[in-house]
Parts: sequence; structure tokens; C-alpha cells
Amino acid sequence: MGSIMTRNKRSIAATIAIWAMALVLQFSAVFMSNAAQAATKIGIVVFEGVLTSDVTAPIEVFGAATKKSWFSSYEVVVISVDKKVITTEEGLKIVADATIKDDLDLDVLILPSAYDMDPLLSNKSLINFIKKHGNKASWVGTNCSGSSLLAKSGIADGRKITTWAGGEKDLQASFPKVTVLEDINYVVDGKFVTSNGGPVSYEGAYALLALMSSKENAKEIAEYMMFNRVNSKSKAIY
Repeated sequence: MGSIMTRNKRSIAATIAIWAMALVLQFSAVFMSNAAQAATKIGIVVFEGVLTSDVTAPIEVFGAATKKSWFSSYEVVVISVDKKVITTEEGLKIVADATIKDDLDLDVLILPSAYDMDPLLSNKSLINFIKKHGNKASWVGTNCSGSSLLAKSGIADGRKITTWAGGEKDLQASFPKVTVLEDINYVVDGKFVTSNGGPVSYEGAYALLALMSSKENAKEIAEYMMFNRVNSKSKAIY
């Protein structure tokens, strides 16, 4: 009789231990899910015909940074204006994580460009999205003529910005409430970081990363991606 009671106690104890472990696993899963949802989001807008490097530069820079402990709370989110799969001007297919219709909480908003910006500038849903999230975001970046979207939204009125080299005067004429700087790779004014686009998009991304973390951290990622070798080693090919 005593041995039966002992076995029953052991069985009950084992059952309780299994339940406890299941509860721990369940709560851990919920915690991890909530933590993932709470990640600070860097939203990069994409659309059909977007210029590839305007998008891949910030994805690469910030994506590499998120692997580091000092930037691991951030998450890069690619946001499409309409359809989830878009094709860049140079033929790269990109699958977006979300669209501008989704409920998003962005700490950073980055706007790229296309050769034909008119349909984007007349897209009220996109401009409203930029107004809403750009006003709330801690940082807003643009590459190339993505600055025209920023200017169109009105959230950078009174600020200094730049655009693609050669397009400064047209941008200034179209949007007199911003001050467009010429012959400069990127401009930082408050929370706005605007660049010439193309390969210079990397410079803009590193500048923004430095502001979001530190110059030392941005240098670490630049060296990791060998960007520091561009100026020092490639002059002979120009």
C-alpha cells in the first residue's frame, strides 16, 4: 500500500512538473512574440520602378546593424505603396513586409525615388502615409528624388534638404518652403537626413546610423561592409 502511495505521489509530482514546464514555455512564447512585435521599426518604402540602390543601401546598412547587440532592438520593415511584390528600375524583385494600408508603428521612415515621380507625388494615400508616420517618426531619411515626396508632404517645411545632383534647382522651384542645398552628398537638419541617392545612399544611411547610435557604431558597420575601402582603394577606376 505504501509503495502504491509513493508511486502516486511521484506520478502527481511528475505531472505537476510537466504542467509547470508547459506554462513556462507558453509564457516564454508569448513574451518572445510580444518582444518581436515591440521591436523598433525602420520603415523603408518601396514601389514599382524604385531605384535599387536607394532601397538596398539602407536595408544593407541597418540590416547589418540589427545583428549587433547595440542595435538589436531595431527591425527593418519594407513597406510597399500597393502590391507586396515590386520590381525595381534595374529589375530586382522585392517582397515587401507590409503595405502603407497596414497598421504600423515606425520610429524611422526612409523614402527612395524613381525616374518618374509624378504618379507618386499625386498619390494621396502615399502622401498622407508620409505625413502621418513622418510626423511621428524620430528620424526621416530620403534618397535621390525621394526628397520630393518629403517636400510634398509638408513635414520638412523650413528645413534644409538635398536631392539628386543636378535636380536641386527644380526641387527648390517646386517646393519653396524647403531650402534645397546643392553640391553636397547628404544633409542633416534636425531629424531629417536627405542624400543624393544611388551609391551615396550608403553615406546617408551611415550618417543616420551614427545619429541613431554613435559614430563608432556606424564606423564598425562601414568597416564590416568594407565601405571604408571605397574612397581609399578605388580612385584609380574613376
